[in-house]
Amino acid sequence: MKPIASFTINHDTLEPGMYISRTDGDAVTYDLRFVRPNTPPFLENSAIHTIEHLFATYVRNSPYAGNILYFGPMGCRTGFYFLVRDTLSHSDAITLVYDAIRFIAGYSGDIPGVSSRECGNWREHNLSAAKNCAQSFVQVMDGWSCEMLKYTPE
Repeated sequence: MKPIASFTINHDTLEPGMYISRTDGDAVTYDLRFVRPNTPPFLENSAIHTIEHLFATYVRNSPYAGNILYFGPMGCRTGFYFLVRDTLSHSDAITLVYDAIRFIAGYSGDIPGVSSRECGNWREHNLSAAKNCAQSFVQVMDGWSCEMLKYTPE
């Protein structure tokens, strides 16, 4: 089989950041790499789950809500996939990600969607760990630009 695009990226040299993974029609997939691949510790499941709830809630309540397609974790536990319509500029996507991560880093209160009726694994959350992960990623994203979105395949 032909390798998929994300497997052509050298994960041994990849640094944390926000990258354009692919564009399919009017959908743009961004990879949000919170931690360096193949370099433990990886994101813990309870932090990933909390980030997912908070990030998705934030962006779907933003002025860009109509452009949001999906936000969810990478199986390797190094980050997240963020899919948007191509009507959202790369610059606006960077700003939205930065704002969402800052929101998570400073969040206090109840995590949205955390009941057995709303979530299939509602007990596995860790707000403190999510905030720590978000704070680290805020530092990565500070000053991120459109020129930095490009993966360099190897």
